[in-house]
Amino acid sequence: MAQVSGKICIFDFGVNCPFFKCTTLKMGLFIIDDKGILRQITINDLPVGRSVDETMRLVQAFQFTDKHGEVCPAGWKPGSDTIKPDVQKSKDFFSKQ
Repeated sequence: MAQVSGKICIFDFGVNCPFFKCTTLKMGLFIIDDKGILRQITINDLPVGRSVDETMRLVQAFQFTDKHGEVCPAGWKPGSDTIKPDVQKSKDFFSKQ
């Protein structure tokens, strides 16, 4: 979705900071789940692009954590190891790193 005015960002998602009041175009990505909860915000200056692959990875990671209750580490991809949200159980993941 492209939206130059910023009204969606500022009013619907509570993003109201001086950054959005500037007169230059910024590129933003909002990942919003099926419950309307904002899960990720990424904002780039115009000369730097965003990765579709990384966006898809984030969506898949949020869906996985919602379904399984486990933690997806940075760089996680479907089928990769996850972290159990328990101090003792998470040691299994970190002992393999």
